[in-house]
Amino acid sequence: MDNTWDNPQSEALFEAILALKNSNEAKLFFRDLLTDKEIIEFATRWQVAQMLAQNVPYSQIEEETGFSSTTVARVSKWLQSGVGGYKLMLDRQHHSHSAENSSGRKRMA
Repeated sequence: MDNTWDNPQSEALFEAILALKNSNEAKLFFRDLLTDKEIIEFATRWQVAQMLAQNVPYSQIEEETGFSSTTVARVSKWLQSGVGGYKLMLDRQHHSHSAENSSGRKRMA
Protein backbone atom coordinates (compact mmCIF):
# COMPACT_ATOMS: atom_id res chain seq x y z
CA MET A 1 0.00 0.00 0.00
CA ASP A 2 1.27 3.47 -0.90
CA ASN A 3 1.68 5.55 2.25
CA THR A 4 2.93 8.76 0.65
CA TRP A 5 -0.08 10.51 2.21
CA ASP A 6 1.18 9.61 5.71
CA ASN A 7 3.53 12.52 6.24
CA PRO A 8 4.02 15.47 8.61
CA GLN A 9 1.56 17.64 6.67
CA SER A 10 -1.23 15.08 6.87
CA GLU A 11 -0.42 14.43 10.54
CA ALA A 12 -0.84 18.17 11.21
CA LEU A 13 -4.18 18.07 9.37
CA PHE A 14 -5.40 15.11 11.45
CA GLU A 15 -4.37 16.87 14.65
CA ALA A 16 -6.31 19.97 13.55
CA ILE A 17 -9.39 17.80 12.89
CA LEU A 18 -9.08 16.21 16.33
CA ALA A 19 -9.06 19.69 17.88
CA LEU A 20 -12.53 20.49 16.49
CA LYS A 21 -15.10 20.55 19.30
CA ASN A 22 -18.43 20.07 17.47
CA SER A 23 -20.08 19.65 14.09
CA ASN A 24 -20.43 23.41 13.60
CA GLU A 25 -16.68 23.87 14.01
CA ALA A 26 -16.16 20.96 11.60
CA LYS A 27 -18.47 22.61 9.05
CA LEU A 28 -16.51 25.86 9.28
CA PHE A 29 -13.13 24.16 9.02
CA PHE A 30 -14.01 21.78 6.20
CA ARG A 31 -15.78 24.50 4.22
CA ASP A 32 -12.61 26.58 4.26
CA LEU A 33 -10.41 23.54 3.55
CA LEU A 34 -12.46 21.87 0.79
CA THR A 35 -14.59 22.87 -2.16
CA ASP A 36 -18.35 22.30 -2.09
CA LYS A 37 -17.86 19.40 -4.50
CA GLU A 38 -15.19 17.77 -2.31
CA ILE A 39 -17.39 18.00 0.79
CA ILE A 40 -20.31 16.46 -1.10
CA GLU A 41 -18.03 13.71 -2.47
CA PHE A 42 -16.69 12.83 0.99
CA ALA A 43 -20.14 12.97 2.58
CA THR A 44 -21.59 10.72 -0.12
CA ARG A 45 -18.75 8.20 0.25
CA TRP A 46 -19.56 8.06 3.96
CA GLN A 47 -23.25 7.58 3.13
CA VAL A 48 -22.29 4.71 0.79
CA ALA A 49 -20.20 3.07 3.53
CA GLN A 50 -23.14 3.31 5.94
CA MET A 51 -25.52 1.86 3.37
CA LEU A 52 -23.13 -1.00 2.55
CA ALA A 53 -22.83 -1.77 6.26
CA GLN A 54 -26.63 -2.05 6.34
CA ASN A 55 -26.51 -4.48 3.36
CA VAL A 56 -28.32 -2.09 1.02
CA PRO A 57 -28.07 -3.45 -2.56
CA TYR A 58 -25.61 -1.74 -4.90
CA SER A 59 -28.42 -0.81 -7.29
CA GLN A 60 -30.28 1.06 -4.55
CA ILE A 61 -27.09 2.79 -3.40
CA GLU A 62 -26.35 3.90 -6.97
CA GLU A 63 -29.90 5.19 -7.37
CA GLU A 64 -29.96 7.09 -4.07
CA THR A 65 -26.45 8.55 -4.25
CA GLY A 66 -25.89 8.98 -7.97
CA PHE A 67 -22.54 7.20 -7.60
CA SER A 68 -21.44 4.72 -10.24
CA SER A 69 -21.15 1.01 -9.52
CA THR A 70 -17.36 1.47 -9.75
CA THR A 71 -17.35 4.04 -6.94
CA VAL A 72 -19.69 1.94 -4.79
CA ALA A 73 -17.42 -1.07 -5.37
CA ARG A 74 -14.37 1.01 -4.39
CA VAL A 75 -16.00 2.05 -1.11
CA SER A 76 -17.00 -1.57 -0.52
CA LYS A 77 -13.41 -2.71 -1.12
CA TRP A 78 -12.07 -0.23 1.43
CA LEU A 79 -14.84 -1.14 3.85
CA GLN A 80 -13.97 -4.84 3.59
CA SER A 81 -10.19 -4.78 3.21
CA GLY A 82 -8.96 -1.26 3.85
CA VAL A 83 -6.99 -0.13 6.88
CA GLY A 84 -10.09 -0.20 9.09
CA GLY A 85 -11.12 3.45 9.20
CA TYR A 86 -14.63 2.93 7.86
CA LYS A 87 -15.26 0.01 10.23
CA LEU A 88 -13.89 1.96 13.19
CA MET A 89 -16.25 4.86 12.59
CA LEU A 90 -19.25 2.65 11.76
CA ASP A 91 -18.73 0.74 15.02
CA ARG A 92 -18.23 3.94 16.98
CA GLN A 93 -21.33 5.51 15.44
CA HIS A 94 -23.34 2.35 16.11
CA HIS A 95 -22.26 2.28 19.76
CA SER A 96 -22.98 5.99 20.12
CA HIS A 97 -26.50 5.57 18.73
CA SER A 98 -27.08 2.49 20.90
CA ALA A 99 -26.06 4.42 24.01
CA GLU A 100 -28.31 7.34 23.06
CA ASN A 101 -31.25 5.04 22.44
CA SER A 102 -30.80 3.17 25.73
CA SER A 103 -30.53 6.41 27.70
CA GLY A 104 -33.84 7.63 26.33
CA ARG A 105 -32.39 10.30 24.08
CA LYS A 106 -33.88 10.64 20.66
CA ARG A 107 -31.78 9.16 17.88
CA MET A 108 -31.01 11.62 15.14
CA ALA A 109 -31.16 10.30 11.58
